[in-house]
Order: sequence, then C-alpha cells, then structure tokens
Amino acid sequence: MEIITYVLEGALEHRDSLGTGSVIRPGDGQRMSAGTGIRHSEANPSREESVHLLQIWIMPDKQGHKPGYEQKEFPAGEKRGKLRLIASPNGENGSVTIHQDAKLYVSLLEPGDSVDHKLTSGRHAWLQVAKGSIDLNGKRLNQGDGAAISEEEKLQIKGNESAEVLLFDLA
Repeated sequence: MEIITYVLEGALEHRDSLGTGSVIRPGDGQRMSAGTGIRHSEANPSREESVHLLQIWIMPDKQGHKPGYEQKEFPAGEKRGKLRLIASPNGENGSVTIHQDAKLYVSLLEPGDSVDHKLTSGRHAWLQVAKGSIDLNGKRLNQGDGAAISEEEKLQIKGNESAEVLLFDLA
C-alpha cells in the first residue's frame, strides 16, 4: 500500500521497522510504501492535545515495491488560495513520491477564494473537504463531505468559509 498521512491538527508520532521515526505536524505530508512488508506504529505524542488527521491508502501500481518512507513540510502559504501538489508519481514540485498514477493537491481557502483544476480526458477526481465549507462546480460541500468526479473538464472550488480541501487527480 501507498499510505499518505496528512495531519490537520495536533501531531502524530511515527516509528517503523526501517528505523524511521518522526513527528508529523499540520501541513506535513508523509508517505509510507508498505511494499514487501513493514511494521510501523503511530501514536499521539501529547497527553493534552488531540490529533486530527486523514490517512489515505492507495493500491500501488504493482506488487513488490521496497518499503519506503518520505515526509515533507508544505507551509500554509504554499496552499493558501491555490492547489499545492503534495504527492505525485514522480515527486514533481517537491511533492512526496507515490507508486501510482495519482496526484494529491491541498488547498486552504478563505470565503470568496477560488481555485480551478482541469481534468485531462479519461481522468477522475475525488475531493475531500477536511475543514470548512466550499462550493464545487456550484454544489455546496461541508466538512467531512467527499465528491467522486468523472466526465468533468474543469473543477472550480470556491470557499464559503475558511476551508481545507484535498483533491485527488486519478487515472
């Protein structure tokens, strides 16, 4: 599996059998390739603060990838009012690398902010509203809502209130 962890609030401590250990904080993107096998644990390192995260599991493009781990920080300024690529097959634009024909973008939107994304013919998308409220091509979505999108050429995402969204561009 390709496992992408994105922390919204708090922190998540990661340890694995590769000897990797880190703390994932809001704005960080972490990818772990489970590959041919890996043992790992994740826990909230704080007794006072809760952690709120999204963890996405994606089937890899083939079996047998070596286990791997990668974590990068994606500052809020790189996501505010725009779509910031945080995961892709080739690590473009400083994103973490995943073994699948998929791209993951994150955006922070304020009321009235709008971002557009063009879908190439034959591709699909999934939009997840992590926080706040948005309009997706004129349809309102609230925190926790997701939308599966096919046969659309253009996606327009407009903030209704302070929002954080994840957009997956999928084969």
